[in-house]
Amino acid sequence: MMENIFVDTNIIIDLLAKRDLFYKDAQALFTLSDKKEIQLCISSLSFANAYYSIVKHHKDIDAKKYLAKFKVLVKVLPLEDKAIELALASDFNDFEDGLQYFIAMDNESDIIITRNKKDFKNAKIPVMTAGEYIRR
Repeated sequence: MMENIFVDTNIIIDLLAKRDLFYKDAQALFTLSDKKEIQLCISSLSFANAYYSIVKHHKDIDAKKYLAKFKVLVKVLPLEDKAIELALASDFNDFEDGLQYFIAMDNESDIIITRNKKDFKNAKIPVMTAGEYIRR
């Protein structure tokens, strides 16, 4: 059975913005998805945040066309009322991280991939960086 992997916003931006230190690992992760070896899932919130990040940092890129190519690599998960309620009641310091976590949990993700593992320190599912996942 294919692993169901939830990808945090920072990994998406690493890929799309080609952030120097993090791009290669993000690219390797998304290549596995392109080869249909894993199922990468992102929240609809991440998709919107990625758009604004691309527009802000790459004014010469047509962000919508760029994201349309990216979208074929992922399954976009909805932000539901339940995730908002749980995030509001949680002990996550960062509200957006709480939303991401509860979307991942609600969709039975096997792993969360993020660059900031400390943000998910109390997670009930494994949390890894893209590099850790690729090299395991």
